[in-house]
Amino acid sequence: MKFLGYLSTTAAVTAIALASTSPARAQAEPTIGQLVLVPYNFCPRGFARADGQLIPIAQNTALFSLYGTMYGGNGQTTFALPDLRGRTAINQGQGPGLSVYQQGQSSGVETVTLTQATIPSHNHTGSVRAFEAEGTSGQAVRNYFAQGAAGRATYVQVDAPPQNNMGPGSLRLADAGGNQAHENRSPYTTLNWCVAVNGIFPSRN
Repeated sequence: MKFLGYLSTTAAVTAIALASTSPARAQAEPTIGQLVLVPYNFCPRGFARADGQLIPIAQNTALFSLYGTMYGGNGQTTFALPDLRGRTAINQGQGPGLSVYQQGQSSGVETVTLTQATIPSHNHTGSVRAFEAEGTSGQAVRNYFAQGAAGRATYVQVDAPPQNNMGPGSLRLADAGGNQAHENRSPYTTLNWCVAVNGIFPSRN
């Protein structure tokens, strides 16, 4: 009985020791072409940076069969990985009330300068300048406003606006704006996009 008890104890200790030294379960193999976002400054083994780089078709036939030249390359010897440097990834297709986006399409800018067609309707502050001295001419064309001479009217009542130009600078408008581009990006945190160049070939549902 003691001998059997000793064998049972030894077997239990051996099993515990083997369990403690067995390797941890390996991480699942990635799917070829999948994108992962990592918080460190390198891509794991089997991955490449999603920076638009050209890679040879001959050494990456499985990945090429999935990507083709969707992201660039000549399709004969090279093809490109997605370029996510400074870009936000969105889903292809058309959302309700939104534009159509083709897979591989890139668009958008970091800054935008407004044009006359894109600014809201608004007003400017203006002023009409005149001389304090009495007028010396009876003609308004190419002249400036001045005080009316004694016994002479300064204004005229008409049914239509005047067609002639007065002297340059008679009406002065204050300039506004600096013609500088404005920021067009949402708040962001920079991480590292990587593409699986090795792994399991994806199957369709």
